[in-house]
Amino acid sequence: MTQGALAGLRLIEMGQLIAGPFCGQLMADHGAEVIKIEPPAVNGKGGGDPMRAWGRGKPVWFPVLARGKKCITLNLRDKRGQDIVRKLALKSDFLLENFRPGTLEKWNLGFDQLHALNRALIMIRVSGYGQTGPYSSRAGYGSIGEAMGGMRNLAGDPSNPPSRVGLSIGDSLAATFACLGALMALNHRHRTGEGQIVDAAIYEAVLAMMESTVPEYTEAGIIRERTGSVLPKIAPSNVYPCNDGEILIGANQDSVWSRMAEVMGKPELGSDPRYSSHVARGEHQAELDALIGKWTINFAANDLLALLEAGGVPAGKIFKAPDMMADPHFAARHALQKVPHPEFANLWMQNVFPKLSQTPGEIAWAGPDLGAHNEEVYGELLGLNSTQRAELTEAGVI
Repeated sequence: MTQGALAGLRLIEMGQLIAGPFCGQLMADHGAEVIKIEPPAVNGKGGGDPMRAWGRGKPVWFPVLARGKKCITLNLRDKRGQDIVRKLALKSDFLLENFRPGTLEKWNLGFDQLHALNRALIMIRVSGYGQTGPYSSRAGYGSIGEAMGGMRNLAGDPSNPPSRVGLSIGDSLAATFACLGALMALNHRHRTGEGQIVDAAIYEAVLAMMESTVPEYTEAGIIRERTGSVLPKIAPSNVYPCNDGEILIGANQDSVWSRMAEVMGKPELGSDPRYSSHVARGEHQAELDALIGKWTINFAANDLLALLEAGGVPAGKIFKAPDMMADPHFAARHALQKVPHPEFANLWMQNVFPKLSQTPGEIAWAGPDLGAHNEEVYGELLGLNSTQRAELTEAGVI
């Protein structure tokens, strides 16, 4: 297989949970050597990223989040452990962390200290509120960032309190922007030889996705609120009932609406002044949704999909995991992949995205055991002999 686009680059991952490690996953997927640092077990108990225990039914989240990474144990609170980080930083392109701001500085591992050792090092810092500002020292989780960034206020039905979207989207967005920033910094380093800090705040990553909500308020005094499944004034675009489930239809463009009216057997609706223009459909949105719902309920979802597809109307079922596993398009594009694992015999996960034509990424392996790569990293990369490694292990450093 062709090497991934990031082959030859080394990243030290010092984060845990999602906001930092998802950035590391993205880079490992595309060929970077990612060395994940986790706290060692104490007296044979504990240790490791808390994600190792997360998952519904079985702890299968870590094998996804840590795929393709080399996992080592290291006590970052021990000065000997901090010395090892400095040695790793000398041999690395990136250092990724998502501790509370100031933690690395407390350990004498801040950017200034490491940059003095390796001026090419790019430090990727993911946190709730960013590295500066009055809130920077606060503990910040993805849910808080989603709330502060404005997403929670818009999620859910207007008759209910603000909702989460069912995923740790704030953490994942911050990690994705962190990855994007790291690659921007890498391009800058190509020109100058200098590394820099990538400061990715969860609330700002959410804020970046908030479309025109701020200028809507500053220019028109409009505060966008929850609208459930509809896009206000954008019609028809909603979830509609079938006799065996639901289907999502997006026919809100004038030409598409005309095609849908034909599919419905009511071509006159395409020129009806209540529905013939974008503005008119928006004004009669509830009425139009009710009319469409009375039509869609007469069909099974798959039959209706086939009918709409033939008419050139965008529509789709609302997929759950079983639908994804059975769908031919997912299969044709290898969107899901089965990954070998010593404990889980049927471990499927989402594949590497985006797809690159010349340097495709790959899932090299599922998230490995705690300390699985200690010998390789400490022995081969850093040159510690077996006696030194044994002493550090005995002392609880690695």
